[in-house]
Amino acid sequence: MTKQPPSLQDLRREIDSIDEQVHELLMKRGDIIDRLISVKKTQEVGSAFRPAREADMMRRLVQRHRGILPLDTVESIWRVIISTFTYVQAPFSVHADLSAGESAMRDSARFHFGFTVPFLAHFNAEAAVEAVAKSKGDLALISAVSSRLPWWIALEPAAAPKIIARLPFVERADHPAALPVFVVSRVAVDAMVTEVEMWSVRVSGWSADVARALSPFSEILAVPDTASDGAALLISVPGPDGLAKITAALIAAGASVRSSALVGSHATRYTVPPATTSK
Repeated sequence: MTKQPPSLQDLRREIDSIDEQVHELLMKRGDIIDRLISVKKTQEVGSAFRPAREADMMRRLVQRHRGILPLDTVESIWRVIISTFTYVQAPFSVHADLSAGESAMRDSARFHFGFTVPFLAHFNAEAAVEAVAKSKGDLALISAVSSRLPWWIALEPAAAPKIIARLPFVERADHPAALPVFVVSRVAVDAMVTEVEMWSVRVSGWSADVARALSPFSEILAVPDTASDGAALLISVPGPDGLAKITAALIAAGASVRSSALVGSHATRYTVPPATTSK
C-alpha cells in the first residue's frame, strides 16, 4: 500500500510541537544564565559582552546552517538571543554615533543587539566614547569606514575603553546590517580576541601617496592635521608583525611615525561563501 502523505493538520501539529520545544530550550538557557550569574557574579563586573566567544558562535552558526531558512533570519534570531541573555546577566546600553548615517547605524544596533538593550544616540563618536568611559559596561558603536575627527586618540591611555569588536561578525553580500562598525567598551582581558590589532598612529608627512602605499597592508581611517602635514591614523593590523610592515611602508613612502599606541583588537572578518548567502 502507498503511504499517505501527512495532512496539513498533521504538519501544523509538528510545527506547534517544535515551537514548544524551542521555547522550552530558551527557558532552559535562561536557567543556565541565572546559575552563571551566581557563579561568576557577573552583575558586579560590568558588561557580560564577550566578543571572542560571540565571534566564534556566529562563525559556527553559519558553518552548520542548511535548508531553506534564510541565513539573515538565522543570524538575527541568534543575535537577539545572545544579546538579550548578555543583557540579563549585566544590563548595559548601546551608545551609537549617528554622524555616519542614522538609519544604517540604527539598523546595525537593532540587528546585533535587539530591542531589549537600550539604544542611546549621539551626534559624534567622541560623545559615544565619553559615555562609555563613564559607564560600567556600556558599548559604543562607531563607524569603521569614515570619521571626521580622530576619536580613537581617547582610547590610547591604559585605563581607557578599547575597540573590542568589529561588526558584523559574519560578512556577506546584501547583509541587512552591512555597515562596518567598531564596538568600543571596557571588557575583561580574557574576553578579548586579538586576531586583528587596532593601532592609533600619528605621522608626519602624510599625503595621498603615503595613503596609497599603505592600502595593500591594512584598513586605515585617516584624519589629516590641517595645521601641519601630519595625520592621525587608526590602523587595522593583522598578524604579529603587521605593525612593523606598516611602519616600514610609511617610512619608504616618505612619512615618519611620531607616536603609536595599541587601542584595541577584534576578530578576523569571517566572509560567507556566495553559495551560502541565498535569501
